[in-house]
Formats: sequence, C-alpha cells, structure tokens
Amino acid sequence: MSRVLIVGGGYMGAVAARRMQRPLARQGHEVVVVNPENFMTYQPFLPEAASGNIEPRHVVVPLRPVLRHSSLIVGEVTSIDHAARAAGVTTLDGEEIEIPYDVVVIGAGSRSRILPVPGLSHMGVGFKTVTEAIYLRNFILSRLEVAAETKDPERRRSALTFVFVGGGYSGVEALAELEDLVRHALRYYPTIDVRETRWLLVEAAPSILPEIGSDLAAYAIRRLEQRDIEVKLSTRLDSAEGGVMRLSDGDQFPADTLVWTTGVKAETIAARSGFPVDDMGRALTDEFLRVKGLDDAWAAGDCAAVPDLVTGRMCPPTAQYALRQARRLADNLVGVMNGKDPKEFRYHNRGQMVSLGRYRGVAKAFRFKLRGLPAWVLHRSYHLWEMPTVGRKVRIVADWTVGLFFPRDITQLGSLQHPREPFRRAAGEE
Repeated sequence: MSRVLIVGGGYMGAVAARRMQRPLARQGHEVVVVNPENFMTYQPFLPEAASGNIEPRHVVVPLRPVLRHSSLIVGEVTSIDHAARAAGVTTLDGEEIEIPYDVVVIGAGSRSRILPVPGLSHMGVGFKTVTEAIYLRNFILSRLEVAAETKDPERRRSALTFVFVGGGYSGVEALAELEDLVRHALRYYPTIDVRETRWLLVEAAPSILPEIGSDLAAYAIRRLEQRDIEVKLSTRLDSAEGGVMRLSDGDQFPADTLVWTTGVKAETIAARSGFPVDDMGRALTDEFLRVKGLDDAWAAGDCAAVPDLVTGRMCPPTAQYALRQARRLADNLVGVMNGKDPKEFRYHNRGQMVSLGRYRGVAKAFRFKLRGLPAWVLHRSYHLWEMPTVGRKVRIVADWTVGLFFPRDITQLGSLQHPREPFRRAAGEE
C-alpha cells in the first residue's frame, strides 16, 4: 500500500484528492490531505459573500464530507524531507507530528503579496479568505454607523472613504460589490448622502484588468466612474500611517478602510523544503505536473510554476487553471501508479469574466466580448458550474433567488471579531 500526501486542501488539493481518492482506495492506497482549515474556499464568490448576495458559508466546501475516502488532518505542513519521504506537521492544537508518505503532492496555494508600505500592516485588510470577506463587510457597515453618529466632519469623511489598492479581479469585484452594498444600505441612513462617500481604486499599472484587453478594461473604468468611483492609474500607495492615505500622485486624505488586493505570492513550503523553485518561490514542474528532478513529487496550483503549452509562458495563478491542473494531476498520478504514461497538461483559456456589481460586468469568452448584463450572467453561470458539490450550487442559487425578492441584509455583526468581549465584561462586573 502507498500513501499519497497532499499538502493543501484549496482548489487544487481538494479537487485532486476528490478525483483520485476512489480509484486509489480501491487498490488499497491511502490519500492524506493536510490543510489549515477543514474547508476549501471558492474565492471567485468572495465578493458576493462580502456584499451579502451569498451567505458566506455557501462559498466554502467542507472537506470531510467530500473526502470520505481520504484522511484529513487539520494543520499546517511545516517541512518536507523528500529524501526520507516524511513531512512535519503542526496540528490545530499545536502538536508537532511527522507523516511518512510515498508520494507527495504540493498544492499549498498562495497568500497575499504585501509590499513594505508604512502603515499597511496596521490599516490594511486582504481579500483572499472568507474570514477577510466577512470582516470587511462588517467593518464597512460599521463605518456607516460611525458616520451617522459623529459630529466631527473630519471623522465623518474618514469613515466614508474606502480605498482599494490593486486593479485585478479581486480588487475590482470586491470594490464593485461593496459599493453596491453601501449604496443600498444608505437608504436606511437619512443623515448620510451617498455623495459623501468616496471610493477609490488605486492601481500602479496604466490600466486595470490587463487579462481582458484594453477595450473591455476601458469600459470597466467608465462604468466604475459613472458610479463616482475614482480610478487612479499609474498611482501607488506610498503610506497609510496614522490612517492617512498618501498616494504617489500627491493626493492625501484620511480613510478608515484600506483593502489590499495587489496579487499573491506562493506559499513557501516548496522553497523551505529544498524543492526546485523559480524566482517567485513556486515549485518547478514539467508539462505532466511532476516536480522537476524528483521522483514521486507533484505540484500544481498557485504554488507551482507549470508550463503553459498553449501560450509558451507559465500558467497564471487563477482558479480556472488550478481546477484543471488538479484534474490532470490526479489522473496522471493514478495512471502512473498503475504503470501508465502521464499526459501533458494543456488548457485553452476559455476567456475572462469580471463582475462589476449587480447586473454589470465585462467578459471575453473565446472570440466574443460581452458587456453589461450578458457578461454578468455569464460570470455567475460559469462560476456556479465550477462550484464544487451539488449542495453548494443549490444553496447559492437559493441565495440569489431570495435576493430577487427581498432587500439585502445590512446587519453589522462586528462583535463576531471579539466574541468573548461580552463575557469578559460580565465577568469584570462580578
């Protein structure tokens, strides 16, 4: 019997494990998945979870029900000794254990790429996890409460200023959805005029959304600006110290909300464990998704540098590629264990889709370019199709259906970030 260790249970790890677990289990092999949480997050739906269109729990897939023929360890792989075929793992309660394996699959994913901007670590929040999405929703709604109650004009302006740094998919979609949420919520705040809010998208490049082409990017900018969203191109955030945003174009203003979405960097487990990596720390693989120069080692997803045989470049770190790499890796690994030759990973990108808020979007599908409602419908339909498990698909459709007939929920549950505070306060009064 062989043991296959999968490092990471995100897009790549969960999909690969789900695809290979049955055929391997039938042959007496074991699949072990190690992930910091007992769920995977479908990140393309995070903006809608933050804005309240989708219940946050519905954009995550619990791993234990879908990996019934695998073993799940909730923890973090801290080291891999491939020569000894053993991995060091820190479990949820802090215990250090060692897991022997015969084959390793590295799918640890990525984390937010942080630049050395003064004040960023204190003021900023990322937008890569469901925890960050929930926090951001609650925090932005809390700013409306602050603005409605304060008598200080400067404090009010700071509370109603929302800065998003990064003009990629995450930044644009998060900003668009949350601006929709605030615009709707302000119906219930008669003392706040929507024109008092200030939304800024700060991008260091000359344009946003480079993957969809200059014409669709220009359309997206126009649609954002029609909603009084400021799009600052070729501009950097130089400092956020003291809650004051200082931009490279000279603009300077206070803001409570700073969302950082300038891209991702690979998790460092491959580099720390001595695997061959590129200059970005991604495990180098061949066209079959095997780690170069190593036997019984595979990698895919954001933490792997996978050659794109269609474009001649490396595959981009997107959900589209990660999901398909996972399927190919699973099939190749099972095939190799059965004495078959692996097949090349080859994927023709079907297009790019970006939501710009409810009923608005841009998309490039094959040779067709879509704008407005058709692009928005395509965006939702595609990601609903790719969402793992029928149960999650049904729940998301139910959320969308409810949203057609009832207004958005604008409940601000900021206490979720400090759940023990009421208990501590009560204990202090005894």
